Amino acid sequence: MLDRLEVVGIPAGGWPELGESARQVITAAGVLIGGRRHLDLVRDQLSPDVPEVPWPSPLRPALPGLLETWSGHRIVVLASGDPLVSGIGSTLIELLGSDAVRIHPAVSSVALARARLGWPSDEVRTVSAVGRDLDLVRRHLAPAQKLVVLSAGADTPVAVAELLTDAGYGPSALTVLGDLGSEQEGRWDFTASEACGGYQVDFPSLNIVAVHCCARVAARARLGSVPGLPDDAYDHDGQLTKRDLRASALSRLAPVPGELLWDLGAGAGSIAIEWSRTDPRCRAVAVEQEPVRSARVAANAARLGVPGLEVVTAAAYEALDRLPAPDAVFVGGGATLDLLDRCWSRLPIGGRLVAHAVTIETEQVLIQAWQAYGGELTRISVERLEPLGRLHGWTPVRPVVQWAATA
Repeated sequence: MLDRLEVVGIPAGGWPELGESARQVITAAGVLIGGRRHLDLVRDQLSPDVPEVPWPSPLRPALPGLLETWSGHRIVVLASGDPLVSGIGSTLIELLGSDAVRIHPAVSSVALARARLGWPSDEVRTVSAVGRDLDLVRRHLAPAQKLVVLSAGADTPVAVAELLTDAGYGPSALTVLGDLGSEQEGRWDFTASEACGGYQVDFPSLNIVAVHCCARVAARARLGSVPGLPDDAYDHDGQLTKRDLRASALSRLAPVPGELLWDLGAGAGSIAIEWSRTDPRCRAVAVEQEPVRSARVAANAARLGVPGLEVVTAAAYEALDRLPAPDAVFVGGGATLDLLDRCWSRLPIGGRLVAHAVTIETEQVLIQAWQAYGGELTRISVERLEPLGRLHGWTPVRPVVQWAATA
């Protein structure tokens, strides 16, 4: 049985910058676990009898066994700055629970970066590239937006610059802050376009990338945070829930942070992607049986800033039993009553189900589902202005029947 773990945040300056209470926790350790850099910063203050254990790699799968090995010892974990800012403290609490972990924070690198730049916390989005896909940055790009990117290493600043340029934000200002809080602290300022044009700097491995997005971008690069992105934001072969229908469906699916969506017959993945974009904690599984389309869903998700979207290549019927229970389900087309029954049976109280029908046969299925489970049936017709000779006229789009219900 593990006793409560102590997690101590280490400032860049090491032992001299630690408070007395944090020093007492470290010197009382029965075993010290941390990165090699952190262990080096405090080694001179420790008894030679105290074991020093560097983190294994990969970390997460080995963590339970490592902690069990030292069960019965007073375990002290060393981390950088604030251990709850994309740090090991968050991982340990997720694994063990908050009652089993005590955090002793130092000033985080994010706070130091904001202090150097004079950026108030409520104006800044923080994104971690440590052990994560850098495409996560794309979700937060917006004119004049300020971002702090936690770097994975010396190559991250140029990778961020390349991503910004690819997304249409090339004129954005970048500031790289290296070795924050130490005597070796450095600063480099440039634009994303300059970095892609041969800007040569050997950045330190410990760095933060601050991004001030340019205020003016092309219309295609300006993607809002609410559902209903332009249809041309997606690569697709025609199997796409169009913008107006997508906005209507997502308003009824009602994304809530931490909840899981099934997008069955995902096509281009637009419903799952825009569900995931509403909040970093929203999760989605896109099920698509065509391999080419499922690959397209993954590519669309990465380009639109949600690379963590899970894509399952299978028919919806085959996938249902092995998927975790959803909080909401979207069926974009080809629904059968059996499929809707199975989805309904997996929903918790308050779960939402939305299905669309284009054909009269599927419309009849949705009417049967409405009769069985209630909810609302809506027939949505959209007309778009298009050229008509030398003039213009309204061209109707094929109407869609939408069934939406709450369990």
